[in-house]
Amino acid sequence: MGLLHSMASRVAEGDTVQFRPSGASMAPLIRNRQLVSVAPVDAAKLDVGDIVLARVAGTVYLHQVSAVDRERGRVRISNNRGRVNGWTAFARVYGICVAVDGEDRPRARAKVRAAGVWSG
Repeated sequence: MGLLHSMASRVAEGDTVQFRPSGASMAPLIRNRQLVSVAPVDAAKLDVGDIVLARVAGTVYLHQVSAVDRERGRVRISNNRGRVNGWTAFARVYGICVAVDGEDRPRARAKVRAAGVWSG
């Protein structure tokens, strides 16, 4: 199991996690090995531009929401380079990135899921 799968499992259980993802697909929003904080999310509150930890077609990504379909309860996930990963159900969006290197992400903390509440 890879790092993102492990982090997704912990966040799905209600933990807020910190880790240093590798890669350049989210630069300049998240650069290689920057410290990110990811908290459980109330997926129904997501908006385009939010950075989420989500499973799309069996792969876990720390990418951004590029579209929201509230009627179907799903979001489209993409990197910051124009690559679309695909659509995934709210239930497969585990967490929201609330901070990068200690800097809070705008409006992200208002979307954190309360303890013991599942939005999927």
